Amino acid sequence: MSKLTGIRAISFDGDGTLWDFLKVMRHSLGHVLSELARLDPPAATMLDIDKMVEIRNKVASRLKGKTANLEAIRLEAFRQTLEEIGRPDDDLAHHLNNVYLKHRFEDIELYPDVLPALEILRHRYTLGLVSNGNSYPERCGLDGVFRFVVFAQDHGVEKPDPEIFRIALQQAGCSPEQLLHVGDSLQNDVAGAAGAGIRCIWLNRNRVSNDTGVRPDYEIESLQELMHILP
Repeated sequence: MSKLTGIRAISFDGDGTLWDFLKVMRHSLGHVLSELARLDPPAATMLDIDKMVEIRNKVASRLKGKTANLEAIRLEAFRQTLEEIGRPDDDLAHHLNNVYLKHRFEDIELYPDVLPALEILRHRYTLGLVSNGNSYPERCGLDGVFRFVVFAQDHGVEKPDPEIFRIALQQAGCSPEQLLHVGDSLQNDVAGAAGAGIRCIWLNRNRVSNDTGVRPDYEIESLQELMHILP
């Protein structure tokens, strides 16, 4: 495998790359259901995690282009959830949102390869986080690791729009040829980075087949493989 040369900075996606977002999201919704069962048992029997995910996705679709703040979208989703089961209650929606956010951030588990890889790379490269999510580093045990952080909701533009990568370039202080992006999404990460002239590594943890026309510069299954690609 040939080495990637000329790299000064590396940006990472968050959800699905550094931690399992779906796992922590469903885990957090489980805590929400438990809290609802404590406060209003009949209401809880009318819901399950899949139903709450479905409602949240509908709310996100409805609010697309109107708000980029994911916590506001989640709160509106809990409002809508309570309305759909005939239990509209704004105070309860706020309470459930707080329960969700507490576990959403405090219970994040980094993939086992993350901290060892970042600890090595941070001494050799400028590291950054570029995410469409809202897991800021200080919320998930990565405070002080990244020297630049770009979240879609802070800039009103999200991956795969190349503009978010141009913002990352400005914050990293390097040219497109000097930045490497690492992410798990072929569309958002690989195609998005390519649109900004940035090389990208596809982190394919589950070894899924790539039946798209999107081609990463490299494909890896673990962040530890970065040590074999970078000089």
